[in-house]
Amino acid sequence: MSEGIKDNPGLSEAAAQSRGSVLRSRAESYIALSRHDAAIADLTESIALVPDNARAWRLRGESHRVLERYDAALGDFDEALKLEPDSAYALGSRGQTYAAMDRLEEAMEDFEHALTLSPDSLWILEAKADVLADLDRLDEALEEHAKIIALNEGLAYSWMARGDLYQRMHLYAEAIDDYTKALEADPAHVRALSRRGEALRMIDRYEEALTDLNQALEADPENDRAYGSRGAVLSELGDNEAALRDLDRAIELDPEYIWAYRVRGEILQELERHEDAVKDFTQALHLEFGD
Repeated sequence: MSEGIKDNPGLSEAAAQSRGSVLRSRAESYIALSRHDAAIADLTESIALVPDNARAWRLRGESHRVLERYDAALGDFDEALKLEPDSAYALGSRGQTYAAMDRLEEAMEDFEHALTLSPDSLWILEAKADVLADLDRLDEALEEHAKIIALNEGLAYSWMARGDLYQRMHLYAEAIDDYTKALEADPAHVRALSRRGEALRMIDRYEEALTDLNQALEADPENDRAYGSRGAVLSELGDNEAALRDLDRAIELDPEYIWAYRVRGEILQELERHEDAVKDFTQALHLEFGD
C-alpha cells in the first residue's frame, strides 16, 4: 500500500489513483487560468494520494515558480527529478528557478542537461540564452539565439529576443534589423514597434522612431515604455511640452519607472523648473538606490 493510501484510509488504491488523476487534470486547467494557488491545493492533495507521480511534483513546482516561491519550487522539481531523472521539462523549469534566484551556474547545468535530452526545445534554448547574457557571455548568447531562429524563422518572438540582446549590447542597427524581421512575421507586434522605436532613437533617427512609437501607442494606449520613449524623442525634436505630457503619462502608468523620472527631470532642468527637476531626480535615486 502506498504512503498516500495510508494517509487516506477511506480510499482504495484504485480510487486514490483515480482521484489523484482528476486533481492533476484540474490543476492543469487552473494553471492555464493563472490560478496557481488553486492548482497548488489540488496538486498537494494529488501528491498525498499518489506520491510517486512525477508530473504532479513538476506541475506544483511550476506553480510555485510562477508565484516566485522559489525554494518550494526547487524542492518540488528535485522530487520530480528523483522520479524521472531525464525529464527535460523539470530540468528546464528548475533551471529557470535557479536563474530567478541568481544561481546562474546551476541554471546553466540544468539547461545543458535538458538540451541533451530535448535539443530543439525553444523555451529551454531561450532560457539558456538569457542566462548566458546575464553571465556576460554575450557571443555565446547570440549563438543560442541563432539556433532558435534557425528552428523557426517565422516566429516573431525569436527575432524580438535577439533584437533585445543586440540592443543590450548597443548594436542598434542589428537590433533594428531583428525588430523589423519580427514585424514582418507579425505586423501587429506592439512590443517590436516600441523597441524598434527606442533603437531608432538611440541612433538619432528621431522621425522614424516617432512613427514607430505612435503606431505602438495607437495599438496599446497604456504602454508606459512607449510613452517614455516617445517623450524622449519629442524632447529631442524640440517639443518639450508634449514630451512632458508623455512622461507624465508613463509615470502615471508605472510610478516606479526610474528612467522616465530621469528624463523628465532633465527636461524640467532645461526649462529651468529646478524645484520640479530636483523632485524627479530625488525620486529616481530613491527608486534605484534607496536614497
